[in-house]
Amino acid sequence: MSGPYIRLTLPPDGSFFLLGLRGVGKSTWARSLFGEAHFVDLLDERVFNDLLVQPALFSAELAARPDAREVVIDEVQRIPALLNEVHRAIERRRLRFVLLGSSARKLKTAGTNLLAGRAVLKTMYPLTPAELGKDFHLEEVLRYGSLPLIWAAPDRAAALEAYVHLYLREEIRAEALVRSLPAFTRFLPIAALFHGQVINVSGIAREAAVARTTVNGYLEILEDTLLTYRLPAYEARLRLRERKHPKLYWADTGLVRAARRQSGPVGPEERGALLEGWVLTLLRAHGEEAELYDEISYWAPAQGSNVEVDYLLRRRNELLAVEVKSSERFSTGLLKGLKAVAELSGLVRRILVYRGERSLRTEDGIDVWPVARLASEIARGTLWP
Repeated sequence: MSGPYIRLTLPPDGSFFLLGLRGVGKSTWARSLFGEAHFVDLLDERVFNDLLVQPALFSAELAARPDAREVVIDEVQRIPALLNEVHRAIERRRLRFVLLGSSARKLKTAGTNLLAGRAVLKTMYPLTPAELGKDFHLEEVLRYGSLPLIWAAPDRAAALEAYVHLYLREEIRAEALVRSLPAFTRFLPIAALFHGQVINVSGIAREAAVARTTVNGYLEILEDTLLTYRLPAYEARLRLRERKHPKLYWADTGLVRAARRQSGPVGPEERGALLEGWVLTLLRAHGEEAELYDEISYWAPAQGSNVEVDYLLRRRNELLAVEVKSSERFSTGLLKGLKAVAELSGLVRRILVYRGERSLRTEDGIDVWPVARLASEIARGTLWP
């Protein structure tokens, strides 16, 4: 492995939040770009304890640095009360703040005023092919994910196992996000089994032996701590009724496998969902920085139908459909969903992504691309026709 890698994330001009999973590289990125800034590391227990008891100490600390024009606060969600001090410093001293966090849960209410015009919200994602360059290997990414913390580890499988325990210890227990850690620990691998599937709260509750309301709360925690993402169904007034329930996707393929306690080579039964989820993370990572789309959803024409399209991107009044298949060989049977979506108003391109090596175009205009072609087109900004 080479590195460090140049990240896609670009800093906005003013103050901003940068959220992302622990180990995604936020701190490394901030230190490389804001080396002269005043750093406040809330993972340092001494610093954390002092500021937790007396948040006003933060203002006194800034007053002692009249030369500082930029301030980085790492793991800002640990002390949301600091945002009041941040607000004052922005207003009075016009300081620029870089606010790093691994959870949006406590910032949802605490950061509302700050986000409303005073700080932009950005997200950092696991490493993409454009960032990894020649180090990118699809099978390695599907097996271990691409969090920099894991990617750089000498034993990636062991690092992933330790990461899940760290998540439970630091994010869940330390932040007191759940009443029963054993119940949440039972829930986690079951939620991982639903990666790439429509969320079935009743099924998860039954398997985890917890109440439906508890599962709903747990799903919110996964999303707030950036482990998962709920992909909504595309809603349009078509002749057929649209499916309304969202799908659940984990943010990193390695983490979903670690939560399932899988560490060996990727099996054929899991490859499809892993590849599908990885493509979603790729789209989201480039989507934020390159304004790749305005909205992303999945398309399914009716309840109970096995016809669907994995991703439907909307940009202004245009739509682009992407279907992901783990097959290494192309066959017309893979086009079922993309054929079904053809009459959707505003549709300008349909793309089938597969693990083969040949780029093709069907008679009815469907593009068939290898995974590497998709990654390249996204990185170059040529996904749309």
